[in-house]
Amino acid sequence: MKPWFPFFVRLDGAAGLLVGGGRVALRKAEKLLPYGPRLTVVAPEFCPELIRLAEDAGLELLPRAFSETDLDASPAFVIAAAGDEAMDRRIAALCRQRGILVNAADTPEACGFLFPALVQRGRLSVGISTGGASPTAAVWLKEQIERLLPPDFAGALDRLAGRREKVRAGCAEEAERAQRFREEFARELAGSAGRVVLVGAGCGKADLITVRGLRLLRRCRAVVYDDLIDPALLDEAPAGAERIYMGKRSGRQAASQEEISRLLVELAREGGLVVRLKGGDPFVFGRGGEEALALQQAGIPFEVVPGISSAIAVPAEAGIPVTHRALSRSVHIMTAHTAPGSQPEFSRCAALDGTLVFLMGVQRLPQIAEGLIRGGMPPETPAAVVSGGNAARPAAVRAPLSRIAEAARQAEITAPAVIVVGETAAMDLTFRPDGDDAL
Repeated sequence: MKPWFPFFVRLDGAAGLLVGGGRVALRKAEKLLPYGPRLTVVAPEFCPELIRLAEDAGLELLPRAFSETDLDASPAFVIAAAGDEAMDRRIAALCRQRGILVNAADTPEACGFLFPALVQRGRLSVGISTGGASPTAAVWLKEQIERLLPPDFAGALDRLAGRREKVRAGCAEEAERAQRFREEFARELAGSAGRVVLVGAGCGKADLITVRGLRLLRRCRAVVYDDLIDPALLDEAPAGAERIYMGKRSGRQAASQEEISRLLVELAREGGLVVRLKGGDPFVFGRGGEEALALQQAGIPFEVVPGISSAIAVPAEAGIPVTHRALSRSVHIMTAHTAPGSQPEFSRCAALDGTLVFLMGVQRLPQIAEGLIRGGMPPETPAAVVSGGNAARPAAVRAPLSRIAEAARQAEITAPAVIVVGETAAMDLTFRPDGDDAL
């Protein structure tokens, strides 16, 4: 059998028909959607992931069996992934009769086109096919190419495209143009030396990360992470990216901050983009400042991508706003790990207006509550302890400040959790179908 020729086809706006509602169909749709086709999916039933994808990406789902009339609209391409080889072959034969390009899942001899293993970086698309001989070999080669690509290759291509016409206009001779193009490309590659990005992963599910943070994670050469990161985020890094865990799960001791900073410097000096993935926001008790200082002192280029802090997100999960115009016009965020427990220090905290938020303080909750009351805060002040985000046992309790420690103990709230003290801690702004008052 002769090899397949790798045509590159513009799919933006092209109509495509996908027959099948299972995970094979899901994978095909996920590969195609970044290229902009209008997909119609026909199947008696759809897996939940495909339904969610349709809602997010605007796919048209037709919940019925395939009919030959589905081909009357002459789609640009058809994918037969019904999960029934006989049906897929029948669809492929009908498409060939009508001159429609068709892909039949796991049946190369019935196909008019194949799905390659894809490497995509912005304008760059690399398709790898073994003609159906070994998908594993294609995936291996894909991973090798991903390792070779500079982290900002997509950005480099955009910049080169922006300069292309200027170079063409300024160079009359073809040989001169070619030399200028080579020089421009070399300059872009030289600018791809190692750098570090401190990315706030947000607090909780993977989709709370910012668009910018996710874009950088998908281009990195290495990702350094620790506890409270949604594992799904690690799947977003390139297949060949190095994943380095620096937390303290499974009985291992947590790496010191000095070790982490030293590792970031070493990885950056090896070249490429290094993502330091941190729960919440890097600069809200995340020691991002210490890591930034270490990189600064080592002369390593770096940037910071903010994230949603647990100080805001975890109370919000429980319906607690940290500010509310009628009750609290300020919020004060503190860490209980380093907060002194003497009465004068708590007196200063107790005298603050607005909402107090304590992080990393569950074990010191009795001392915090007692100190605030000794400092002059009324014992009936609303308080809450919320364990949310990626905590193993999400829970929330509300009680007056004088009873909050006992309420948290009875509810068996464990770290990590956020302590909220102030009038807004009594609020519950969660959706209630029965229409109950939220206060």
